[in-house]
Amino acid sequence: MFDVAIIGAGVVGAMVARELAKYQLKIIVLEKENDVAMGASRANSGIVHAGYDATPGSLKARLNVEGAAMMEDVCKALGVKYKRNGSLVIGFDEEDRKGIEKLLEKGKANGVEVEFLDQAGVRALEPNIGKNVTCALYAPTGGIVCPYDLTIAALGNAMDNGAELKRNFAVCSIEKIPGGYEICSENSRVQTRCVVNCAGLYSDTIAKMIGDHSISVHPRKGEYILLDKECGGVVRNTIFRTPTKMGKGILVSPTVDGNLLLGPTSVDKEDKEDKDTTAEGFAEILGKAKEYVENLPAGKAITSFCGLRAAGNTGDFIITSPEQGFVNAAGIESPGLSASPAIARYIAGMLREQGLDLAENPNYVATRVSSHHFRDASLEEKNAMIKANPAYGRIICRCEGVTEGEILDAIRRNPGATDLDGVKRRTRAQMGRCQGGFCMPYVTELLAKELGIAYEDVTKCGGKSVINVEKTKGGMAQ
Repeated sequence: MFDVAIIGAGVVGAMVARELAKYQLKIIVLEKENDVAMGASRANSGIVHAGYDATPGSLKARLNVEGAAMMEDVCKALGVKYKRNGSLVIGFDEEDRKGIEKLLEKGKANGVEVEFLDQAGVRALEPNIGKNVTCALYAPTGGIVCPYDLTIAALGNAMDNGAELKRNFAVCSIEKIPGGYEICSENSRVQTRCVVNCAGLYSDTIAKMIGDHSISVHPRKGEYILLDKECGGVVRNTIFRTPTKMGKGILVSPTVDGNLLLGPTSVDKEDKEDKDTTAEGFAEILGKAKEYVENLPAGKAITSFCGLRAAGNTGDFIITSPEQGFVNAAGIESPGLSASPAIARYIAGMLREQGLDLAENPNYVATRVSSHHFRDASLEEKNAMIKANPAYGRIICRCEGVTEGEILDAIRRNPGATDLDGVKRRTRAQMGRCQGGFCMPYVTELLAKELGIAYEDVTKCGGKSVINVEKTKGGMAQ
């Protein structure tokens, strides 16, 4: 029997696993998809919010501020890129100014460093800001991170410290048993003393399995456009519009990998699997982004994508314990990524209060080698690595400069990639200008060889997403 089973391998589930791995516990993470970070943690803005927006006194405000303060050290320990680039909430008219003044009051109440800027002050920070922008809220502690890189690294660190991961485990029932719970999928079962429900959009479904009907979660659809790396310097700060009840609106932000990100839209939906991008979404994003930033290089778009946020029914994070040994982490929408380290610590405290013995793990290792260790190395270090392992000397992805050695690392280290998108998230191979047009066949061949499966059985993202019917040409040149 496990001590703790965590349902959902998004950023919150991964952070909870890492936090609990500090203790002498038997931990398992159950994920319904073929890989981790497949829900909201796969497709979001990657913003580490400073904490000025959440209602003072709310759990969301408290954990946002605490999590944002922890994030830089967490990323450093996990080898994840993090940048404190600052954020600007811009306004165009008197109504926006009033909204910004309210945010200023909220930010100060939450203990966040914030400043009101007039038009000249905004333009001094961002020379390319839209000509009709009249004022802004400036939060210098805002940051950016890669959400799926953080998720993969956090869960990988937990697994390095003994936690287990079970993929393709779609929970269909949870039953009380003596001393805990039995969690079942269609063809497998897990017994555990405690359950932490981090199932994102499906957290309400999981809660209902134990009779908790207090939670309601619906998807809020957000579409994004990603511009080429040559556009990454157009702005330095993350640029927001004054927020509404639907969220923080369209943003323009650099990414930690050097691209420029536009989006998201915000549309409440019922379908929890609708991840289609639309012409309407594309037009909305570009129309608003061009108001924020002058001469926006919209023609440099290399891809678009969609994410679904888990919007809860309370307006706050829903972190509750409906019964002994069962904890819900539901409705973790923005700023959930920012708050995730603090959410994990908060949940560990709840389990401790319920009697879970959190004896420290004397062998716990908090650090992890970066998945980008080769590309970030000096020329001398790279040459030494290539001499020790020639696979690092073979470029597979031309656009991003990703080597065979890095792809093999992504497949072999916790939690190993098992499909093309998994390699993409871990290495950025297939993520450049050609979007895999050149490197995909080579990545497919490496996956087939490493996993011991047929070339034709390699999938894009698990399930039925097979992309090859039969091989018509020879293999990769050695």
